Amino acid sequence: MLKKWHIGVALGAMVAIGFTASASADDVYIPLICKGFQHQFWQSVKAGAEEVAKANGVKMTFEGPETEAMVDKQIDMLSAALAKHPKAIGFAALDSKAAIPLLKKAQAANIPIVAFDSGVDSDIPVTTCRTDSVASAALAADKMAEAIGDAGEVAVIVHDETSRTGIDRRDGFLNEMKAKHPNIKIVSVQYGAGDHLKSAEIAKADLQANPNLKGIFGANEGSAEGAAIGVKESGKKVVLIGYDSGKEQMDAIRSGLMLGAITQNPVGIGKCTIESALKALKGEKLPPVVDTGFYWYDKTNIDDPKIAAVLYD
Repeated sequence: MLKKWHIGVALGAMVAIGFTASASADDVYIPLICKGFQHQFWQSVKAGAEEVAKANGVKMTFEGPETEAMVDKQIDMLSAALAKHPKAIGFAALDSKAAIPLLKKAQAANIPIVAFDSGVDSDIPVTTCRTDSVASAALAADKMAEAIGDAGEVAVIVHDETSRTGIDRRDGFLNEMKAKHPNIKIVSVQYGAGDHLKSAEIAKADLQANPNLKGIFGANEGSAEGAAIGVKESGKKVVLIGYDSGKEQMDAIRSGLMLGAITQNPVGIGKCTIESALKALKGEKLPPVVDTGFYWYDKTNIDDPKIAAVLYD
């Protein structure tokens, strides 16, 4: 399966050559702070990062808060990581602004920050390894429009309104609808903190308040899984489109409960994060963003080898 990953192959070859004297393999410690552990997506990011770290003799830790609503706890984790004087830090921000004071401290201490999955509103990170959330959510909007006849009412459930992924996926979906599908009305945009139970309640409330609802878009794994639960429990039939994969979403797509979803490349994101940190330590210039790619999948292509390689169950 590993040979199917194309992202970061060139980077991996370069960092495998070795470190400079100031960043020998013996003393390279890179903590990665993610958004949480409740989704299979993050376990796949961790696996990609660990693969590169192990290959290069790097000590790596991977942690995050219990839920994606715990911004303060994530900031505490970042502060604790800084106190250990690592060589570099990987950071997936729950809030695109809240961490900036700590990132400035890292910058002053010459500790490179690699943003992954979700960037920050700052140029402090040496790069950001991420999916193009705007473009991928726009694709989800186009798929929704196609499925409901390019007209009708649609609801949106987003994980948060503070992270770059939450903001960009929401706006990517809404702006695409406004620009290309004017006969589709967005009747609700709500936030479920990436929690499947909370998102299920939102979906049921949306269905109750909007009897003519034709579709629901869930903007991350928990949002999509929750929407599927809510629709199933309501007994109503609407077009469901999700984001990410994970077993529950894949099962929902196979059964026909969910039409399809956008999948990211989480292993590629994890690899890119460690590879980019090592390049930064060698003094190499990095692009502002490394786009790790995305794909649409549904019942027709879920078993395609190219798609199967980027699903995370």
